[in-house]
Amino acid sequence: MPIAFYPGSFDPITNGHLDVLIQALNVSDTVVVGIGIEASKKPLFTFDERADLIKESLADIVPGQEDRVSVVAFSNLAIDAARKAGATILMRGLRDGSDLDYEMQMAGMNREMAPEIQTVFLPASPLNRPITATLVRQIAAMGGDVSAFVPAPVLAALKERQS
Repeated sequence: MPIAFYPGSFDPITNGHLDVLIQALNVSDTVVVGIGIEASKKPLFTFDERADLIKESLADIVPGQEDRVSVVAFSNLAIDAARKAGATILMRGLRDGSDLDYEMQMAGMNREMAPEIQTVFLPASPLNRPITATLVRQIAAMGGDVSAFVPAPVLAALKERQS
């Protein structure tokens, strides 16, 4: 099976991200999770912390599958990072129609730039559709309970940040 590239900020990884990652493992032998790094943004977690949280969260949910996932940083176009990783599939999660509209535009542009890489859309499960990392960060920063939205390792890391 082909290599899939799953790009995002994953700051932090949420249950929605994990949902898509697990689905990606069903259609690909290997998934390369690409953490986008932007110099102008100040993430809550460092690249290394995010990479560790992805691996720990995956190990908690689907033990034994973490060897099929690698994590890389990228600061260029996701399609170029996918090509560098040897991927032939670009995985994108969809929560709703507005995601679809945006992602279809991106898929069209990516197809022009890299016709050898196929974009595959994976729908988030109904429970995970409202979850965004931005909302998780905001709720956690205000002392709210995000346990329904993030895996256990992320919840522990968020609580540690607050103390």
